[in-house]
Amino acid sequence: MRMLLIHSDYLEYEVKGKALKQPEEISEEQKKGRLDEVLAVFMSVEKVDETNPDEVAEKAVKEIKDVAGQVKAERVFVYPFAHLSSELANPDVAMKILKRIEERLREEGFEVKRAPFGYYKAFKLSCKGHPLAELSRTVVPSGEAVSSEERNIALEKEEELVSYWYILTPEGELVEVDKFDFTGHENLRKFANYEISKSRVAEKEPPHVRIMLEQELVDYEPGSDPGNLRYYPKGRLIKSLLENYVTEKVIEYGAMEVETPLMYDFEHPALKSYLNRFPARQYIVKSGDKKFFLRFAACFGQFLMKKDATISYRNLPLRMYELTRYSFRREKRGELSGLRRLRAFTMPDMHTVAKDLQQAMDEFKKQYKLSMEVLKGVGLTPEDYEVAIRFTRDFWNENKDFIVELAKIIGKPVLIEMWDQRFFYFILKFEFNFVDNLDKAAALSTVQIDVENAQRYGVTYYDEEGKERFPLILHCSPSGAIERVMYAILEKQAKLQTKGIKPMFPLWLSPIQVRVIPVGEEYLDYALYVAGKLEGAKIRADVDDTNDTLRKKIRKAEKEWVPYIIVVGEREKEQNTITVRRRSDGKQVEMQLGDLIREIRSQTEGFPYKPRPLPLLLSRRPKFRG
Repeated sequence: MRMLLIHSDYLEYEVKGKALKQPEEISEEQKKGRLDEVLAVFMSVEKVDETNPDEVAEKAVKEIKDVAGQVKAERVFVYPFAHLSSELANPDVAMKILKRIEERLREEGFEVKRAPFGYYKAFKLSCKGHPLAELSRTVVPSGEAVSSEERNIALEKEEELVSYWYILTPEGELVEVDKFDFTGHENLRKFANYEISKSRVAEKEPPHVRIMLEQELVDYEPGSDPGNLRYYPKGRLIKSLLENYVTEKVIEYGAMEVETPLMYDFEHPALKSYLNRFPARQYIVKSGDKKFFLRFAACFGQFLMKKDATISYRNLPLRMYELTRYSFRREKRGELSGLRRLRAFTMPDMHTVAKDLQQAMDEFKKQYKLSMEVLKGVGLTPEDYEVAIRFTRDFWNENKDFIVELAKIIGKPVLIEMWDQRFFYFILKFEFNFVDNLDKAAALSTVQIDVENAQRYGVTYYDEEGKERFPLILHCSPSGAIERVMYAILEKQAKLQTKGIKPMFPLWLSPIQVRVIPVGEEYLDYALYVAGKLEGAKIRADVDDTNDTLRKKIRKAEKEWVPYIIVVGEREKEQNTITVRRRSDGKQVEMQLGDLIREIRSQTEGFPYKPRPLPLLLSRRPKFRG
């Protein structure tokens, strides 16, 4: 079930006609209705809800109660609204669930009105407009694999889970989110609104999709499941360089690289326990009479590997890393959005075994800084992302100085989500979140301190006295999914475009770093000589040998975001020089080729290199999109 909850001055409706052949029977009085000072709850009952209607109704009531408590609403308007989902339940089941929700809300002491089911209705609504006035929630029945005992335990804990939202300043001031002055922190305000509302549906196409298609980087693959993409040569080069870059940074940090399977047995005791604890949107694979799930992280394989290892306290902290190509998660179709949210993604995943909380917190801070360094290398600074830190109230009370230090390191206010009790496997988590041009946020880097899974998987280490102990485990992705990094880079450039700034990739990521353009066919040999020297210096260069005019060739290179354009003609050939146009500052200068090589190498030193992904001559290249 999907719900849109709007705290309103009023909501009123009027029935206009039948939407179903057999809608709910209503009286003349029910054809119109209104409530003032109300929490309006627009609802879509989904196909998946048919597996356990009573459970879905109870979960929905819990969510409505929580939100009503936060906004201090005593009236609830239950409004059937099919447009929140494309996977609607059978009308009879939907009607049963809606009536049950109406009944339970009355039992909880609310004044309730429900709009009739199965009709087209006109409605008027006045949203109050405060930070909690527009929220969304999704509830689903527990998966079939969850035992009733485990489900009850999870539900009991979830009943107790209420988020409290704050802004923490670098000076250590903790301010309730609706009382914080966001002046000068507009991006943080957008991020806080996004997190609290939990609205993940993409209502329109974000700008990076246009760019990834225009630049022939990435495209949708109609022959596969949505959220599984195709990468053209330039996109594959960028993705591959990012994969190499993050992997090199993590290995340099001290992690051991491993490789683990893509699929796992549903019936494996430790895996089953984990899946039952936190059911995910899994891809299912059947082999004979056995059922497997495709991994959505590297946790499973790495934990099983650590379980079989003999680990001494002298080995700690022990860091293990895998670049998962791919991890799989069946996101809702309406949530899929270009490179931001996918069903198949590449996740750099490091897990660190720590002997105690102090060692885990020391690692957490180091990995926090590592994540900042990794993002800086791809052109993303703290100005480009917002920080969320999540923990329990007890953890805050016992480790306040540590949390404040994290805000000081980033140098700006951060969003805090706090719980009275721990429900998830972690006691502390941070994410760096990019807020895009549609005000949607996507998590990039993250680190979590896990206090459950060592015991669940049987991961142990031997302490100084030779006794076997359960460690803590840190989950770290220093960049987030590689596709998300590409999304953030493109969305940042789209923002710069709106300000009149020429978009460009970081130089080390530019598919073609230098385009050489001869002013006529008679200078093609010199253009090839220049390109050969550049490529010998490990600089990606190509040559525009087409019959286009010089102006059109330059415009074409500009449209492809080529950082350096070299034009060669008679003077350059005679004097053995080059005329260079820099994209970064728009300046055109004449120089020696060696000087340009040194300039480019100074900017790309320390980053991975791969050769040119396309033929040297533009006339030899295919066009991948119409």
